[in-house]
Amino acid sequence: MARKRGWRVVLRIEDLDESRVHEGMAQQAIDTLRWLGLDWDDEPIIQTQRMEAYHAAMQALAGRKCIYPCELSRREIEEALSAPHASPTDAALHAPIRPETFPDRFDTPATSWRFAVQPGAVEFTDQLMGPQRFDPNGLGGDFIVWTKRQAPSYQLAVVIDDHDAGVTQVVRGRDLLDSAARQLLLYRAIGLGPEPVYTHLPLVLGHDGRRLAKRDQDTHIASYSQQGGPERVIGLIAKWAGVVPEATPMTISAFLDAFDPDTLPTDDLVFSKEDARWLRS
Repeated sequence: MARKRGWRVVLRIEDLDESRVHEGMAQQAIDTLRWLGLDWDDEPIIQTQRMEAYHAAMQALAGRKCIYPCELSRREIEEALSAPHASPTDAALHAPIRPETFPDRFDTPATSWRFAVQPGAVEFTDQLMGPQRFDPNGLGGDFIVWTKRQAPSYQLAVVIDDHDAGVTQVVRGRDLLDSAARQLLLYRAIGLGPEPVYTHLPLVLGHDGRRLAKRDQDTHIASYSQQGGPERVIGLIAKWAGVVPEATPMTISAFLDAFDPDTLPTDDLVFSKEDARWLRS
C-alpha cells in the first residue's frame, strides 16, 4: 500500500519490553523483511534510544493534569470495579483508583502512571473498516501510559514515535482498532498534530479460529525461509489480498505491480491446513 501510493516507509524497532526482547531479535526481524523483499526509508528508529522524548511527553501530560500514579494492577482494578457497591456512573467507575488531586509534575518512582479518560466517545473513520466509535471508558477506562519497568507503554510510545517521525498513515491489524481511540486521546491531550489516518487490516487466523501466534511454531516465517525463496509466501498473501483468485508463486515486484488497495477484504482470513501444505509443497 505504501509503495503503491508513494508514501515513505518507517521501520521502528519496538524494544521497550525487556521481558520479550532477546539478543539478535531486531536483526532477525530485519533479515526476515529483506528475505520477503520488503524495504524502508532512512535508518530504523530504536525505541530504547528515545527515552528523552517519552519523558517530555509525560511531563506535558502531567502539566495538563491528565495522568496520575497508580500502584494497582489491572486485576486489582477489575476486582474493585466489579464490587457489589460499584455504580455504573463514571465517578463511581474511577473512584477506586483516581486520586483526589492530580500531580502537575511527572517523576518515575517504581509505579505505573495512568491517563485519566474523560466521559465521551472517540470517533474516527478507518480507511478500510469505515466509521468507528469507541468509548474508552467501556474499554477499561484509565489506561497505563508509564509502566513499573520505567518505560512508556505501547500506547504512549507509538504516539510520540509516529508524530516525531512525521507518520500520517498508520496501517496495522484490526486487533488494534480500539487502540486508535486511546491514541487519539493522547494526541489531543498533548496537543500533537496532525492526527494520523488509520487503516486496520483483517487478521490471519489459524484453522482453529485463533490468531496465529508464537505458539504456532510450524507457521513461523523462519520455517519457510529455511526452505528457499519467499515466492510462495508472497503468493498466498496475494490471494488473501484479492490480487489473484488462487495462490501462485509470485515475486515481490509482481505483487506490487498487481496490488490494488481496493481489493483488500474486511473479514478475517483463515490460514488453512491446505494453505500450509501448499506453502511446503
